[in-house]
Amino acid sequence: MKLLKGLTSVGLTFSMLFSLAACSSAPQQSAPAAAPQQPAAQTPAPAETPKTEPAPAAEKVKLVYARGKDSTDSTKKLVEAFTAAHPDIEVEIREMPSDTGQSHDQYVTMFSAQSSEIDVFDLDVIWPAEFAQAGYLLPLDRLMEQDNIDTGKYIKGAMDAGNFGGQQWTMPKFIDAGLLFYRKDMVKEAPKTWDDLIKQAKALNGKDGFKFGYLMQAKQYEGLVCNFVEFSAAYGGKILDEQGNVAVNNPGTIKGLQKMMEIVKSDFVPKNITTFTETESHTTFLEGQSPFVRNWPYQFAMAQDQTQSKIVDKVAIAPLPAGDAGSAAALGGWMGGINKFTKHPKEAWEFLKFMTGPEGQKISAVHGGLAPTYLPAYDEADVQKASPLFANKDFVDGVSAAVSRPTTPIYPKISEVIQIEVSKALAGQQTAEQAAKSMETQMNALMKK
Repeated sequence: MKLLKGLTSVGLTFSMLFSLAACSSAPQQSAPAAAPQQPAAQTPAPAETPKTEPAPAAEKVKLVYARGKDSTDSTKKLVEAFTAAHPDIEVEIREMPSDTGQSHDQYVTMFSAQSSEIDVFDLDVIWPAEFAQAGYLLPLDRLMEQDNIDTGKYIKGAMDAGNFGGQQWTMPKFIDAGLLFYRKDMVKEAPKTWDDLIKQAKALNGKDGFKFGYLMQAKQYEGLVCNFVEFSAAYGGKILDEQGNVAVNNPGTIKGLQKMMEIVKSDFVPKNITTFTETESHTTFLEGQSPFVRNWPYQFAMAQDQTQSKIVDKVAIAPLPAGDAGSAAALGGWMGGINKFTKHPKEAWEFLKFMTGPEGQKISAVHGGLAPTYLPAYDEADVQKASPLFANKDFVDGVSAAVSRPTTPIYPKISEVIQIEVSKALAGQQTAEQAAKSMETQMNALMKK
């Protein structure tokens, strides 16, 4: 898993109108017959110019775009901008359940029946491999090549999340990534490495009102996988290789897990840190009980909310600390894909290309507060005005270091193995080497099924 360090450059339905205009002229009537006369030379009547019927108005193509609930007007504005540029295409927005599990299951039901009722849809970053293998997605490589899509302008981890079996199946819409939030009034400089963080956390633990030195998510659930992926990748480890083969039992993964174990077992994290999810982490940080917390971008807005935060205007952001191989942040966010069974693949691609391209991502950032995956968007003045995060180089560097979780059609099963074995290691029931070996054995068995 290669790390990207720094920047590489951050329910509207339109009515369908059919107008078929046609006209015809009545046939010319012959003059009444006259009495027989001597023929005389006559000038031929001029040929009548053929009358042509006007071409029928082009019939609009209707696309159905499925996505989760949008509490902002960004999707509406995005569709308006697209249809203004493509008057021959209309887009209906279909709202899916806010519960991602329910959305996933509804998509599977539709696509398993080869339904063409939706054309373009949003996917969680952990779905593309599953949907690609099942034959639900239209491959995008040829379309991207013909339109010269520069993938180098996108956050690498976000693009990688949509690549499976050597093909690109989705385009990245917006990104979430793990970041380090810290008390800028108490911390002179954000730690650059995990060893730096440990040193600072120890020094601040129990001082200046702090009960702890560091907060993270270590409960046995998906958040634990994200934290583990970050430690592993920071030390050069990987779960699966580029061909999708199990590669978890490697020195980098072992060293990353050892560093994670060192922190979890330290006296500067809460004794019950293995019960912490995002909620416990952000609440404790907002109470002013720790100088550092690993969390998702939403943490910043909460820290600025006077109704729930005791640390307003005292928080800064940095990329997660680096290991031997650099900084790594677990990738979250959403992708866009095309239903393989769509009846309008050309038009569906035009919409997906627009939505995930420069203009679409700018609209989503400005009106929806969504962090772009298209890096040049962070240079746009309107985008920087939309959120203080988007104008923050540390934020951009942090999300640029995002790495995807294992890209595999059986991700839920792989995730379960990681959760169980890493939890055992954090509880002191096995060493990092034993955990890596156990994960390797179980994952290989799952791959063979």
